[in-house]
Amino acid sequence: MERFENFVGGVTLLYRCIQKIKNMETAELGLRGRHVMCLYQLQKHPEGLTSAQLAALCGEDKAAISRTVAELRSRGLADKPDGYRAPVRLTEAGRGLAADVRRLAQGAVERGGAGLTNHERAAFYHALDVIGGNLTRLCGEEAAR
Repeated sequence: MERFENFVGGVTLLYRCIQKIKNMETAELGLRGRHVMCLYQLQKHPEGLTSAQLAALCGEDKAAISRTVAELRSRGLADKPDGYRAPVRLTEAGRGLAADVRRLAQGAVERGGAGLTNHERAAFYHALDVIGGNLTRLCGEEAAR
């Protein structure tokens, strides 16, 4: 049971801290935490992403992404032509803000990983990928039962 408690406690702590950091760091930019991943992913994909693609990459449901995209559009940060499968793209102002978000995210990742060697960091991300894959399969298997 101790391993379970350590795992769940550690993951929960990381998640809470990430949410708090996203909100703290982006408040000065006039953003909320849920805008962060949208801006980040749209910056990585200058050709644009459909709302469905954005939802999958951000790990959010489509309704939440639709609301977020609408907010970004109303602020002049993103553009989306009419149509269900039309790609969402950042405007010039959105690209500038996304660059600020990326800079803040990079700083947070560097501070969070302070004290780790490159080998320890690589092992951590490898373990995280393996555990994530295992739990994703477990969720899929459990959902089918």
